[in-house]
Amino acid sequence: MKTIASLITVTALLTVAGTASADKAIYDSKCSACHATGVAGAPKFGDKEAWAPRIATGMDTLLAVATKGKGAMPPKGTCMDCTEEQLKSTIQYMVDAAK
Repeated sequence: MKTIASLITVTALLTVAGTASADKAIYDSKCSACHATGVAGAPKFGDKEAWAPRIATGMDTLLAVATKGKGAMPPKGTCMDCTEEQLKSTIQYMVDAAK
């Protein structure tokens, strides 16, 4: 029984680690061009002050803005092949860095 519990725990941890890695990969390839430097007013990655009012609007609003685009940011922030879940997960990655 302990072996099964251990396997479930390891599988869960690997799934979480894989998701975090995927979020970082999407951020690095699709989002960082603007969010690393603040191009055209994009909130910089990890900038608590810039992200705070955005975080306060909630994930649904953040996802809607990212999906539609805003200002110089195109729809889906150039990640046209990203699913809604991938966008949400990548947004969460950026939000977590700004907390």
